[in-house]
Amino acid sequence: MSSVTVNESGTPGRPNAPGTLPPGLVSVIVIGYDDAAHVADAVRSALAQDPAVAEVIAVDDASTDGTAAVLDRLAARHPRLRVIHRRVNSGGCGTPRNEGLRAARTPYVMFLDSDDVLPEGAAEALLGAALRHGVPVAAGLCVRRELPQRIDTRWQPGLYRTAALHPSPEHHPALLHDTLCVNKLYARAFLTEHGVLFPEGRYPYEDFVFSARLLAAGPAVATVPDTVYVWHVRRRAARPSLSLDRDRIANWHARVRAHRRGEQIYRAAGRERLALAARVKFLDHDLRIYVRELPRRDAVYRHAWWRAARACLAGYDEAELAAARAPARWIARVVLAAPAPRDLDRLAQLAARPARLLPPYAAVSGGPVWADDLPAAVLDGLAAAPTRRLPVTVDATLRLLLRADLTLHVHDLYGRLAAARPHTAEVELRPRGGSWALVLRTPLHPEGPGWSARLRFGLGPLASYGTRTWEVRVRLHCAHGGVLRTAARATGPLPRGRVALPSLRYGVLLLRPHATGGGALAMRVVVGVGGALTAVARRLRWWG
Repeated sequence: MSSVTVNESGTPGRPNAPGTLPPGLVSVIVIGYDDAAHVADAVRSALAQDPAVAEVIAVDDASTDGTAAVLDRLAARHPRLRVIHRRVNSGGCGTPRNEGLRAARTPYVMFLDSDDVLPEGAAEALLGAALRHGVPVAAGLCVRRELPQRIDTRWQPGLYRTAALHPSPEHHPALLHDTLCVNKLYARAFLTEHGVLFPEGRYPYEDFVFSARLLAAGPAVATVPDTVYVWHVRRRAARPSLSLDRDRIANWHARVRAHRRGEQIYRAAGRERLALAARVKFLDHDLRIYVRELPRRDAVYRHAWWRAARACLAGYDEAELAAARAPARWIARVVLAAPAPRDLDRLAQLAARPARLLPPYAAVSGGPVWADDLPAAVLDGLAAAPTRRLPVTVDATLRLLLRADLTLHVHDLYGRLAAARPHTAEVELRPRGGSWALVLRTPLHPEGPGWSARLRFGLGPLASYGTRTWEVRVRLHCAHGGVLRTAARATGPLPRGRVALPSLRYGVLLLRPHATGGGALAMRVVVGVGGALTAVARRLRWWG
């Protein structure tokens, strides 16, 4: 069995004999408040991380339900589980995590929330990377799992496609985009030496501050392609998580505050490059999230958000705006140029991923702008962008009879798409969370300043895969410029509920075409009488 060396800074180094990991080097800190329904699953997933995990420390933040009793029963059966009962609720996640960190006895720590789980082998994958490279931080892929549908989305997948070693955050500023604290393993001595802790008390987006303190300390970071954390997203929960509770303006204020605190931390540490990267990340990621949701908010929220966003963006100079990706900097310029909320549906489409720029396509002195009356909102970069990067809009109208009837309309974009000469559209029907698709191919025909196409197809191939939600994506094949990929934008009237269609093979199919949160067309297919009854029962439970 290999042994562990510790370097002069207190960071565990490489194992002496690679191939076999030493056991018992990791503590997993589980925090929970009023989560008796899920905390046992979280703790069990941490205890199952043998042989790397020596102890699991569960911090109950003064729960008022049965969480404390659940943890005590588990501790009676599992000697590796220690339970800390707080007498007063902290109001946030930082204080219980800090308390667990102070109680840890091992060289490495990980964090786990009570409603999430660690997949098998997570601790071993991270520990192996930390020991192999002698680094104080190892990070892996987090998967966001929508429940009850069990739809998985990878969080910041670009960071974790392959194993990598980053000598410092400055060598790879994209690390700042992953502000989660739970998909990482930390050398406890490094955190202690540099005073890396969470903000105490109620502090939404405490991960932002913790991540800034960590990266400002300049650690080398090893990344692995393994899935090391499963983040359960329960949008219908009675008490939504702080990160999902975005329907109140206080959430936006809290996010801006945490972002600004992170900037201050980087600057105080003399890491100006990281401070700039944090500001760009705010535009590319945070701003776009909230803009996508603006059309669903009421007028009071919209005006309050707009004022706060303009105040925040007023601190950006043009060089910082230009450093952000094109959709993000265009959105920022519109918010700065317009004194009140406007064009919210169009902005939301631009904030979607992939971005879609809807008409009208205004220009001033030959240069693209957002609107004739907002000449300062310049849409720079369109002339030079590769065809595959253009934020082209493809409208999709779906009608359901005995077959699906899908009409597409492709908008030109300042002549850029016309120059590329699109000739064929491939419609991908992709199951949500899946990596494969059913593909339908159709020619494009010129229509006005754009192109159109029409597809009719049977629903049997979709039904053969069972009850699923299918997203509609489009690939445009061009004579010049290759292939452009986008999501089809839902247009035209959509049915308010499910449409029942007879099926010789399945008896009945229930279909519900709808627009996703980003405005893309999707279709829920429920197969058979049993599936239909299940769908009805689920809806009745939701109403009840």
